[in-house]
Amino acid sequence: QVRLVESGGGSVQAGGSLRLSCVNSGDTYNMYRMGWFRQAPGTEREGVATILFTGGSTYYADSVKGRFTISRDNARNTLYLQMNDLKPEDTAIYFCAARRYSFAPVLAAEDYDYWGQGTQVTVSS
Repeated sequence: QVRLVESGGGSVQAGGSLRLSCVNSGDTYNMYRMGWFRQAPGTEREGVATILFTGGSTYYADSVKGRFTISRDNARNTLYLQMNDLKPEDTAIYFCAARRYSFAPVLAAEDYDYWGQGTQVTVSS
């Protein structure tokens, strides 16, 4: 079983920054890709950014390109999401997720196999 634990959420003003972390543990031998997703009240879960489990091959949602950076530290089994120039529309619960190899679109939430519990990010104007 794979376990994912997020941290780093909080409340900031517009223009501020936050860094989310996600530590993975357990049986990760067949994990291929990891990602960050978010869900605001009344909306569907959307993909934010994704990276290969070993690092590299990053993809971003258009709404966060140039502001968010996904990275991975394999020595620490940790996935990061650096969020800069935050906007009120970035307010959501952010989830870390992992999936096995798949031909599905890299930001397709339904194709991810393991999920963390989520961390709240609130951006005020």
